[in-house]
Amino acid sequence: MTGIHYRHPAVLANMAATLDIVSGGRLRSASGRMERGGVRCLRHRPSGRRRAQRRSRRLQVLVGLLSQDSTSFHGDYYDLHEARCNPRPVQQPHPPICIGGNGERRTLRTAARFAQHWNFLGGSPEEFAHKREVLHEHCADLGRDPGEILLSTHVRFEGDFAATAAAAAGLGEAGAELAIVTLQPPHTPGVLEPLAEALAEIG
Repeated sequence: MTGIHYRHPAVLANMAATLDIVSGGRLRSASGRMERGGVRCLRHRPSGRRRAQRRSRRLQVLVGLLSQDSTSFHGDYYDLHEARCNPRPVQQPHPPICIGGNGERRTLRTAARFAQHWNFLGGSPEEFAHKREVLHEHCADLGRDPGEILLSTHVRFEGDFAATAAAAAGLGEAGAELAIVTLQPPHTPGVLEPLAEALAEIG
């Protein structure tokens, strides 16, 4: 997981290729949001439009470096001339990219263009279904098969095992293929086994 402003995409591409190689082709690369963490370190917070523009350009550079012999790119944020990423990653054309976010105009369109995995940040099954349809509309506009994109969602565990399992089941019925259960502090390993058993009951 990395925010768009943490590293130059050429540096990140080489890091990603190295991790994919040493892990035997198991890397999953996720593009995070700026609102948390590192954005507090920035002197000037860019607008949502500029953040979205920069993420799109960054992904364009990243995909090019990981999947092509050389990449040239000239734009407002990055400038590359026949840049190379060697050695190349194990996974081809590149390791899967996950984009998380619910923004309909920018984030979901970026996911439709670049992602192999879209992560819904959480909400009701109805909200998930609506965002999924928006994603599919962007895919249609871009000529992308939406079946190429894994759909996941966050499910918060707040102490009720049955409620967490029911929430995951409802989102699954709405089309989510993967549930990422987030545990709230204080963290204790004692919740893991009963939580797994509750989730196993829903199949």
